[in-house]
Amino acid sequence: MGSVSRRQVLSAGALVSAAAALGTSTNAAAATTGRPGIRARGPVGEETKSLEQLYADAVREGGQLVIYAGGDTADQQDATKQAFLSAFPKVDLKMIVDYSKFHDVRIDNQLATGTLVPDVVQLQTLQDFLRWKELGVLLPYKPAGFFALHPCFRDADGAWVAIAVLAFSYMYDASLGGAAPATPKDLVDPRWKGAIASSYPNDDDAVLYLYRLYAEAYGWDWVGRLAAQNIEFGRGTPTPIIAVASRQKAIGIGGAGSLTAPLAPGVQWVVPDRHPFMAWGQRAAILAGARHPAAAKLYLNWAISRGVQQYSFNGWSVRTDVTPPSGLKQIWDYPNAHLDGFPRFMADRAEVERWRQTFTLYFGEVSGAPTPGWLGLYPGQ
Repeated sequence: MGSVSRRQVLSAGALVSAAAALGTSTNAAAATTGRPGIRARGPVGEETKSLEQLYADAVREGGQLVIYAGGDTADQQDATKQAFLSAFPKVDLKMIVDYSKFHDVRIDNQLATGTLVPDVVQLQTLQDFLRWKELGVLLPYKPAGFFALHPCFRDADGAWVAIAVLAFSYMYDASLGGAAPATPKDLVDPRWKGAIASSYPNDDDAVLYLYRLYAEAYGWDWVGRLAAQNIEFGRGTPTPIIAVASRQKAIGIGGAGSLTAPLAPGVQWVVPDRHPFMAWGQRAAILAGARHPAAAKLYLNWAISRGVQQYSFNGWSVRTDVTPPSGLKQIWDYPNAHLDGFPRFMADRAEVERWRQTFTLYFGEVSGAPTPGWLGLYPGQ
């Protein structure tokens, strides 16, 4: 393989690509916002307007939309943005990508200071949507197709919906063939010493959960042996993909992938039979104080529409009426994906912190600048 640039890899395998099109506040702080939350006053019905009608509403509203999206690089959502703009060219969409753990507190601070910027938020920090719902800062809304979503991918009251299925596992250089590790348990084989790249488990909660699943399945002795493999850790979940695609490393841990087509040439992503990997639905919601609610509704309807969901980059959809490509099961039919476990894990922040600091003892502190850069308090303003 020739040299592979970071941009080439990210373009080939953006975690939510064009094919995907679809990836602490207190009550007192919420009470200080200049835009109080709106709570549901009764059952919310599913949207009945067409995308064309919703588009017309968004244009009449002013044709503006700001989304805070969880991700690793500034351009990671460019394909999604272009797909949306191709369908709705009269909407000026600002898609601001940052780590979810920075976006959520950024939104909390904006709510507390009456300076809310985004209309839609789509994040990996699943626990925030439960908290924000209780605080009344999410707009209850059920886009068309809401009841076609798998129950674990929608809030019963319409506070949020999942717009994409993401999954993390390990991967390897496809040229290894039969010599590649068959399961995560094999990653501690001495022949892989110095040959593994990983995103930091103590930097990203989804990677942290993957490492927790490994620790629970194989034990702390296995974790110690993995720590002795001289893993090259990096910030941002594309880092293991880049390392393997460029043949700097033979194996990567803690990155997204697909069983339908590689996210980057020569990278084989693995869903090991009867061994753990992890998946979740990336949640999205309209903020009650959104300046552009009509455009926000258009986006959610588009994101979960069959036309978008049937072309997800990894073959998995949040909808029950979209059939995966041949050879794939629905994501909820993989018990080793721990689809229900990740939301429970994210909701117990004390438990998350214990695992984070424990893995820090094994693998060291996170180092390096955040891959999206430092965006400050009001990006997209």
